[in-house]
Amino acid sequence: MHRFIVVGGGAGGLELATRLGDRYAPHKNKGGVQAQVTLVDRNPTHIWKPLLHEVAAGSMDPFTQELEYAAQARWHGFEFQQGDLTGLDRANKRLTLGTVLDDDGAELLPARELEYDTLIIAIGSTTAFFGVKGASEFSLALDTVSQAERFRKRLIAACMRAEHQVHEPVESGPGTSPTSTEPRIQVAIVGGGATGVELSAELRNTAQVLSAYGLHKLDPRHDVGIVLIEAGPRILPALQERVSTATAELLTKLGVKLMIGETVAEVAPGMIRTASGKTVRADLTVWAAGIKAPAILSELDGLPVNRLGQLIVRRTLQTEVDDNIFALGDCAACPWPGNERNVPPRAQAAHQQASFLLKALAARLENKPLPEFTYRDFGSLVSLGHFSAVGNLMGGVIGGNMLIEGLFARFMYMSLYRLHIAALHGYARMVLDTFAHWLRRTTLPRVKLH
Repeated sequence: MHRFIVVGGGAGGLELATRLGDRYAPHKNKGGVQAQVTLVDRNPTHIWKPLLHEVAAGSMDPFTQELEYAAQARWHGFEFQQGDLTGLDRANKRLTLGTVLDDDGAELLPARELEYDTLIIAIGSTTAFFGVKGASEFSLALDTVSQAERFRKRLIAACMRAEHQVHEPVESGPGTSPTSTEPRIQVAIVGGGATGVELSAELRNTAQVLSAYGLHKLDPRHDVGIVLIEAGPRILPALQERVSTATAELLTKLGVKLMIGETVAEVAPGMIRTASGKTVRADLTVWAAGIKAPAILSELDGLPVNRLGQLIVRRTLQTEVDDNIFALGDCAACPWPGNERNVPPRAQAAHQQASFLLKALAARLENKPLPEFTYRDFGSLVSLGHFSAVGNLMGGVIGGNMLIEGLFARFMYMSLYRLHIAALHGYARMVLDTFAHWLRRTTLPRVKLH
């Protein structure tokens, strides 16, 4: 049987492995074309990455949303192998997985080699610190559930400590009251993209809930400060200016301080220094200023990468030098005809590419010419937590371009995740999962408190 290996269980990789398993697994397709499908990921569970800012803010319990890869493999006819991609032998069509250790550092799984006929790489992206002094050491990224959980616990601890610290008034300046004080705790978020914007809004809600439940007696608006620092001329630079403007107005109403046009030059314990000479107090610093592809991609047996470390692919999503290797999602530099830039690193792009590859790989099995991928931008949505949402709908959704915000935008944003669940489990199970999630929320606080 033809051997498909999908490396990376993110939004695109897991959807593709699931649908390949449903179509080609021997016990599911006894009378048709059969194939062996294997999914590889370093972690044992999957969570939709756009939800990590909610995990960091405590508004989502990751353990109720995680999906076990082994269970998904059992249900949909593919095999799961845990481990990091550490090497590739293109001549022999073989990849190497690293050793997996348990929580105590003991070997759980040895290093292994897997053979493939078609390899699909979908290992996503990691945070790019751009060589800024102290950024990787003194700020937190939100690439994984463990990083998001670490930030959440540090936030709760900082609020509890700040309640009992003596806080002196600061000297008043022009336009300020003589009794004005700095926030007792201040969170600085570097990067005004979707992650930074969504996290800033979620944190405002978190501060209110923690106060309501008595974990601290700080004023959630004045004692818990949130600063969003963006190097560009506006937040959400990848979206249309009117979306950016509407979002900035909403964040300002929530008490989020925006520092626009400020490039971070150094991150130090308790502070951030900008290139313009400003010093920003930061009890907690989150770095959400950009992404890059994992470093391993530049070490894979001569596969070409761009300056961000992404695999350079053709419109068929095949790599430039090897027709047997495909790439999708954030780790792929895919041409976008009619645009100066490549297909953007968004969940909707990964979903579209997974759907495209299901058809393209079927053509490959039948020795037919492969089609070319065309990205369709359906717009962008940014969640501002329980307060609102904002975004724009484009193209096939409405036949034009329309700014949306408020309850309708919030509903559309929530539906994106539900569509991801439907792609993994089908619409019937998605509806049951949504109802079960709603029932759980009726007996739980809106924010995880421990």
